[in-house]
Amino acid sequence: MNEMNLGIADRIRALTDMANVGREVAGLLSRAGISTPEDLVRLGAVEAALRIRRIRPEDPPCRSVVAGLHGAIRGVRWHTIPKAEREALWKEYEARMRSQ
Repeated sequence: MNEMNLGIADRIRALTDMANVGREVAGLLSRAGISTPEDLVRLGAVEAALRIRRIRPEDPPCRSVVAGLHGAIRGVRWHTIPKAEREALWKEYEARMRSQ
């Protein structure tokens, strides 16, 4: 987590105030034990996605959700994240999922 990410979490009070996080995703995050922007920033997108997968294994996060969580942390819409960066996140998610 870098200073920019910390700054975003300091300014935003609710998960739904973050980019890419609507009520449904905020609800999933909350059920997964992530209730504040600070929690999401501290854990990172991949860990947040893994926690969502644990509470909802029948419908695990897709690439867009992982990228959306990363974008929320960075304060940008997920589709503005370069494709190579989104792919790297997905590969990290898959690798961690397999190792659990």
